Amino acid sequence: MDAKITLSFDQAIIERAKKYAEAQNMSLSRMMELILDKITTKQYDSLEDFPISDWVNTIAEGKAEYKTAQKTRKKMKDEYYTRKK
Repeated sequence: MDAKITLSFDQAIIERAKKYAEAQNMSLSRMMELILDKITTKQYDSLEDFPISDWVNTIAEGKAEYKTAQKTRKKMKDEYYTRKK
């Protein structure tokens, strides 16, 4: 059963991801589902342990960077609304 989720990404990333998904004959939703399925079906202690496949690297620019610093809820909320402007 499908369920809906709302996520926020940088607009440029969304556009690149949509183009990539279309080239693969799949929706962006299904592509994200595939990525999340791969991440959650194996045991990884952190994102740094997750092997980034070549096809993910093709839609990214530069080296993958993981931001794991803890942020307060207020800080995340402020950043979210700042990006929306």
